Amino acid sequence: MRFTKMQGLGNDYVYVDGTKEDMAADLPGLARRVSDRRFGIGADGLIWVGPSALADIRMRIFNADGSEGEMCGNGLRCAGAFARARGLVLRDRMTVETLAGLRSLVLHRAGGAVVSATADMGVPRWGPERTLRGPDGPLTVRPVSVGNPHAVLWCADPAAVDVARLGPVVERHPSFPRRTNVEFAAVLSPRRLRLRVWERGSGETPACGTGACAVLTAAVLAGRAARDTEVEAELPGGTLALRWARDGHLSLTGPVAAVFEGEFPIET
Repeated sequence: MRFTKMQGLGNDYVYVDGTKEDMAADLPGLARRVSDRRFGIGADGLIWVGPSALADIRMRIFNADGSEGEMCGNGLRCAGAFARARGLVLRDRMTVETLAGLRSLVLHRAGGAVVSATADMGVPRWGPERTLRGPDGPLTVRPVSVGNPHAVLWCADPAAVDVARLGPVVERHPSFPRRTNVEFAAVLSPRRLRLRVWERGSGETPACGTGACAVLTAAVLAGRAARDTEVEAELPGGTLALRWARDGHLSLTGPVAAVFEGEFPIET
């Protein structure tokens, strides 16, 4: 199996061209194998890019534990760059079919090379804040969906949070029967957010595009950020640019980069 490893702010995935490679019989198992950072390629998951009857391409996202995700912001941007480089799409504007629905994407170039992309992340949904029982006391979370589920927790300093301890508690809390991504976030100003993310099925990652969008949504709902204004989200892997437009759609802009290409044995 030929593959390309790509990353957006360190959130890395193994990409496979589904128009050239046979569909693996066990994609969840393949995702677990390629994601292993000691015995595999090493990644936060596997993204299979193939043809779509509804859009220019279709992407399927498998987390490091083999579970299939509905949506991934960094993965979406990189999928667009991957499809363009492989000739699956012949223009810098495209639509992508995901389990969360159709998403549109625009690639940006510098010196002729694709270096970043802006994705329409769709219209968020949310529920009322709820209080969960945590290991050290109550945890107040704001559920937000950006096509995939999130739980946003406000804190004074995300760097001081024991994400590896608290993330799994919230991810697998009975309130979230399908599990959830978890954001530990702070509002630095109306135009700047800071967060760390525990991703459902992958653990803490350097960046999460849907997580950043969920935090912006929660910040606007709390009256701490504004609609239709560019907001920067600081993550351990770098900074993403976000906007929640008046038409209800979220947009996400950030870098994309290919890391390396290679071959990996699979059973079809």
